Amino acid sequence: MAFPCYEDYRSAPLTIVRMLPMSDAHNVLITEFYTAFQHLDAEAMAACYTDDVVFSDPAFGELRGRDAGDMWRMLTTRAKDFSLTFDHVRSDDSTGSAHWVATYLFSATGNTVVNDIGARFVFRDGKICEHHDHFDLWRWSRQALGLKGLLLGWSPALKNAVRAQALKGLRAFQASR
Repeated sequence: MAFPCYEDYRSAPLTIVRMLPMSDAHNVLITEFYTAFQHLDAEAMAACYTDDVVFSDPAFGELRGRDAGDMWRMLTTRAKDFSLTFDHVRSDDSTGSAHWVATYLFSATGNTVVNDIGARFVFRDGKICEHHDHFDLWRWSRQALGLKGLLLGWSPALKNAVRAQALKGLRAFQASR
């Protein structure tokens, strides 16, 4: 099925999505999510989630509800030299997946990171109710943290420190709003 091309990705009529088989509608939803991410539009990303969404990844661990949307708000407002590509969008009536690569400047060190991520989704009522991102935290830490990441990125201590720092940043961001 061909879809019309819209200059502003947010202007596509939602009635098109409602008429599609669920797997196609879910593919559109995943595409909408990553297109919004490419535009650093965290509000549009969060709108793809249910209010009780469960998100997880190696850096933040598990986030629920508003925390997941706030994580995207924080990351998009702080993004430097950011680009994102995505492909392999697939779904059925209840689950989906995608592959995406984010390239950005890690602000704490000034190092460029190319993070290769696999995403899995669960859908409910036309929205994402679970979003699980998977990536190699050691590979990420080598790029983001340099020598420290190379030497210690495999260790539980560094993994826990990365998670603690990510959550600390999220709580500070939330407190500032």
